[in-house]
Amino acid sequence: MALWDRIRESASTMQTQLTAKKNDLKSGAFRDASMAMCALVAAADGTIDPAERRRVAQLIATNEVLGNFDADDLRRRFEDNLAKLTADFDFGKVSVLQEIAKAKKKAAEARAVVQIGIVIGGADGDFDKSEQAVVREACFTLGLPPHEFDL
Repeated sequence: MALWDRIRESASTMQTQLTAKKNDLKSGAFRDASMAMCALVAAADGTIDPAERRRVAQLIATNEVLGNFDADDLRRRFEDNLAKLTADFDFGKVSVLQEIAKAKKKAAEARAVVQIGIVIGGADGDFDKSEQAVVREACFTLGLPPHEFDL
């Protein structure tokens, strides 16, 4: 199986698992951590171009699980996290990882946040090394073993 197909299949599997848990993923901690994860993955390579920003914003707006929340509020939180990362990536990453850590108390939410990171990272068919690295770092922040997600 080609790498492209494995990435697409993995992202699809993660989305299916997220959708199955949709009713359990309504907390503010999950919302905040998810938007922080989206921003972290989008800026993983140290830059974010307008096309990438639009693609991630569109995924956020159309993701069934994130439909539990107000789209404008999600967009604002995503943009706030991106602003922190683009102003100073290393310092911003500390703040964004603190947002991600909000989901640590509930294992289902923590796993869902990681799954969202994988879905966002694999959406363009290229879950690259920098994206994998920040999702792996988020796993450690959430107290989850990266190998559980093939990272």
